[in-house]
Amino acid sequence: DRGGTCTSKHVMKRLFTFPYESEELKCWGEFYEVVYTGELKDVVIQTEEVQELLSLSISDILQMSLTNPEEWMPDGVYALCLYRQYTRDQETKSRFHSNPTSRYQLRLKPLVLFFDCDDCLYFDNWTIVNALIERVEQVCIGRGLKPGEAYELYKEYGTVLKGMIAKGYLEDTDQAKGDYLEAVHDIPIHDYLSTDLKLRKLLCSMDPTIPKYVFTAGIKSHAERCLTALGIQDLFVGIIDVKACGYESKNSRAAFQTAMRVSSVEDPRRCVFFDDCVKNLKTANEMGWRGILVGRKNRYTGGVIVCEDAENDINCIHDIPLVFPELFKQHTMDE
Repeated sequence: DRGGTCTSKHVMKRLFTFPYESEELKCWGEFYEVVYTGELKDVVIQTEEVQELLSLSISDILQMSLTNPEEWMPDGVYALCLYRQYTRDQETKSRFHSNPTSRYQLRLKPLVLFFDCDDCLYFDNWTIVNALIERVEQVCIGRGLKPGEAYELYKEYGTVLKGMIAKGYLEDTDQAKGDYLEAVHDIPIHDYLSTDLKLRKLLCSMDPTIPKYVFTAGIKSHAERCLTALGIQDLFVGIIDVKACGYESKNSRAAFQTAMRVSSVEDPRRCVFFDDCVKNLKTANEMGWRGILVGRKNRYTGGVIVCEDAENDINCIHDIPLVFPELFKQHTMDE
């Protein structure tokens, strides 16, 4: 701003303060946005400060800085990357980042994407989850429980499985637990789900350098049946299920630590998590993950779900580009 003046109206607004540090430079910066509505020819430059006035997009500048990095100040390039992130946060109404603090920093590129399975990769008005609940009730009654007792065990122990073991209805062995889980997930998935070409196209358009995992509270075989029915079974590196997590509930820190260990990611800030469960997203946030709530409708009340632990929320999985455009190949190419 010191380098020139203009005769037409312009508005300057302070956006954020940011730190920058490299081997050559350590400094603090202030970023201002100027909206200028006049003609470039009307700008009078201060020749001691400015050699030339150009009209360039942010993408043009960043591409030029990659081509000839020696011609650009690294803190200036970093500031422009921050500005692009800032405008994206404003556009997507990010809950955590749309109002940056006095220490605004560039977020790291995700190293892994975790997707919940049921009511996240698909939404069928809770038909499958209701079928699973009914199936759990049937299996538990068959093992000697009273009607409704399975739900009481769930409320007391976090999972029906843990409750059955605690009450002596089930042996605490891998074989017994595995047989029980296979039994309660034994529902005809292909009667409920069909190929989702839109979802497949969306997943295929994501940055191929970021691996995708299914992270589910269910079992692997159930998730595999769902992925196969949706036509996306080949698009995930692996499935992290309740068995892989040592039969811990999914909203436990231990389950999230297992997911990071399986995916070989050590920095939680580089994990992105898509889920429909507020409890799971709360743990994700506590662990330092970036979480997106998938599905805004409350299953029990029909009202809108509010999740303060999620960075953003979307109506369905197909809306990911609205809140996370940087995950997609075309957006990456444009940048």
